[in-house]
Amino acid sequence: MRISKKPVSFCLSLFSPTVSSRIPHHSGTRGAVRAAVSGASQLQASHPMDKSHRTFVGEKSQNVLHMASSDGGHKPFIWSSSEGGHNIDIGKHIFCNRPLNMKNIVSVGFDMDYTLAQYKPETFESLAYEGTIKNLVYNLGYPRELLDWSFDWTYMVRGLVLDKRRGNILKMDRHKYVKVAYHGFRELSKDEKVGTYGNTLLRDSFDEPGYALIDTLFSLAEAYLFAQLVDFRDRNPGKVSERVDYAHMYKDVRAAVDLCHRDGTLKQTVAKDPGQYINKDTSIVPMLKMLRDSGRSTFLVTNSLWDYTNIVMNFLCESCTMKSSNRMNFDWLQYFDVVITGSSKPGFFHEDNLANLFEVEPESGMLLNTDNGSPMPQVGSASPRLSLKGLNKMCRVFQGGSVGHLHKLLSIESSSQVLYVGDHIYGDILHSKKVLGWRTMLVVPELEREIELLWKLRDIRKELRLLQNQRDFIEDKIHLVKWSLKFEDVDVDEKHKMSTALDELESQREQVRSAHQQAQRECHQKFHKVWGQLMKTGYQNSRFAHQVERFACLYTSQVSNLSLYSPHKYYRPSEDFMPHEFDIIPI
Repeated sequence: MRISKKPVSFCLSLFSPTVSSRIPHHSGTRGAVRAAVSGASQLQASHPMDKSHRTFVGEKSQNVLHMASSDGGHKPFIWSSSEGGHNIDIGKHIFCNRPLNMKNIVSVGFDMDYTLAQYKPETFESLAYEGTIKNLVYNLGYPRELLDWSFDWTYMVRGLVLDKRRGNILKMDRHKYVKVAYHGFRELSKDEKVGTYGNTLLRDSFDEPGYALIDTLFSLAEAYLFAQLVDFRDRNPGKVSERVDYAHMYKDVRAAVDLCHRDGTLKQTVAKDPGQYINKDTSIVPMLKMLRDSGRSTFLVTNSLWDYTNIVMNFLCESCTMKSSNRMNFDWLQYFDVVITGSSKPGFFHEDNLANLFEVEPESGMLLNTDNGSPMPQVGSASPRLSLKGLNKMCRVFQGGSVGHLHKLLSIESSSQVLYVGDHIYGDILHSKKVLGWRTMLVVPELEREIELLWKLRDIRKELRLLQNQRDFIEDKIHLVKWSLKFEDVDVDEKHKMSTALDELESQREQVRSAHQQAQRECHQKFHKVWGQLMKTGYQNSRFAHQVERFACLYTSQVSNLSLYSPHKYYRPSEDFMPHEFDIIPI
């Protein structure tokens, strides 16, 4: 049996010829593919077998779309329950880049925002967008007509790069080749892309300060607003000062976003009705209980401050909503050993960070001095302390500090004993993995839909690969005929035959090329109308996928997927193949 190349390379790992007959035939894209293949049928027998046709996932693929889900109103379950441990929905799988034996993990930590708390983009991102617009108009002097703008929360995706100087939004592959580019909302032509980003003596790094990386879901609204401002400036030169260039506009957008967070209006609105802005995942508490029952400590490290953290975690861990219970409590703390708020990640992960660690008194929110986490006597009174009924060991809540404090509080002897789960490649994953050596799991909510689409489109994608091979084969034939006409001594009749064959081959090439590009474009748009597949750019892994592969030991669609696997599981990656191995490894 062949094993898929890499978990990030979904287009290969999800194909299974054992189930293709169970999928209904598609019209449109598939028809275009088959017409083109049929048009070049005389060449089909000669070209090598498409590699994706020889990539299997085994007989279990037949059941993979019929597996039980733990959300959407279903009763939550964990792997040890009668319903758990098998038949996991394909969109809830945990994928592995590097071997990770959970038996070696003594502590599991979590980020809160967009990890434990999955925000609803249609409400939360719209709220952030509206607040940013108001700050641009009322605090930074932008035209009032911006107040009439609207936000399409589906337009931007993670993994994009903003070119601040040129006002462009880019999607590139793992080698930093720009494949999709827009100036504002205007798509750049191939010549424009090559002229701007391809014809240079030195490759651009596409990093700060000239570029902004859209790697967190929090950044989607600001990226959309930046594109709107670029279009507005281009179409209304008199309404924006010439001194305000694209980079200046991006700087203003960032300042307006930061102000939304600093003035507290964003979080105050969410706090009034968390259910309107946050998805409630009923599997979070069973997951935390399972991890603690397995003998591991658990911790929470978030940049949010205590007051907001308590509201969100109450909402996530309570069986009823805050609106119905109409009260706050601290019962959720029983699921953690340590909670660190206001952590200022990613700086928190640097061991030379000298930030002070304060203990938080949960009921009042008062900050108490500590001696590197150890309680200090408070002058004039005893230190107030939360007592959690029924627990021998209370959870302690802190603000600030650094990873050194956390290691001491949890008695961590080796950084490789820690698994940290987050949503932000740079804020959560890169620094915790690269600087500390923690084991990491990245939460990618978009992954669930992407995998389901890959499954549905697997036959079309295999045929696209076949069509690409047809193009290669025809082009090789054309090169051979042209070479023969130029360098070989052939008579007039033979030269005429070869010229006729060349015309036919070039006609076939154009036919296949056109059909292939059209079919690829349609397949691309099924994932996203503008940016296509999150983890792919053409046939290459996207820049975002490359970052996932480099820095995340595990990745999955939502944090509670951990509850569907044994807490002692040994996660192993699929065997890694280089391209030259595909033609010589037996099926």
